[in-house]
Amino acid sequence: MALIEIRDIHKRFGEHQVFSGLNLEVEEHQVVCLIGPSGCGKSTLLRCVNGLEEIDGGEIRIHDERITGPGVDVDALRRDVGIVFQAFNLFPHMTVLQNVMLAPMKVLRKSRHEAEQNAMALLTRIGLHHKASAYPDHLSGGQQQRVAIVRALAMGPMVLLLDEITSALDPELVSEVLNIVRDLAREGMTMLLATHEMGFAREVAAKICFLCEGTVHEEGTPEEIFGAPKKERTHAFLKRIIDAGRL
Repeated sequence: MALIEIRDIHKRFGEHQVFSGLNLEVEEHQVVCLIGPSGCGKSTLLRCVNGLEEIDGGEIRIHDERITGPGVDVDALRRDVGIVFQAFNLFPHMTVLQNVMLAPMKVLRKSRHEAEQNAMALLTRIGLHHKASAYPDHLSGGQQQRVAIVRALAMGPMVLLLDEITSALDPELVSEVLNIVRDLAREGMTMLLATHEMGFAREVAAKICFLCEGTVHEEGTPEEIFGAPKKERTHAFLKRIIDAGRL
């Protein structure tokens, strides 16, 4: 049984139908990349999995437990499912260390000592322990995004959702963020990520899902999707990516 099961979900914003029977499975320890044109619903899908958006039909299950619909404990869901956005969303009035410690103390009820030890260990792991007392506006964009990832990891999630986490970064800062994701993938973290970084998706993903017209139009291994897509829409999308020099 898959860790995440997305079954026949529907989602509409006014007259705009985002999902019309989308199905997707993510196995434990698997990295799944969502690709597709802007507006195809990649970010919305991640927000639905994290409970930030409600679906209009179908269901999403994690460990065979329904996480959508009436009676769901959203707070418990977000303890298990971390999300990192393209905007860093760090609290500007808090230091790096305070940003990372906040949720474990408030939500997990960890002691200040335990939260600080864990936060410093995570910051050391990504090479930012020397920035623990700095405020976000004293960090580069790449450093802020690395802190945002660490803040999500501090909750000990079983699943990590990553929403275009490099799109707001200057090109020279992208690699330092993607290196963290590579390390997490090697360690077996289950991740579902939306990305425009096709080369990275090809390298790190176990499965690629091409979203189009409200569904997963085509899915497969990176070799299958990037090397020999079966659907014409997938082929046309990737041709535009290649012509733009992004794959």
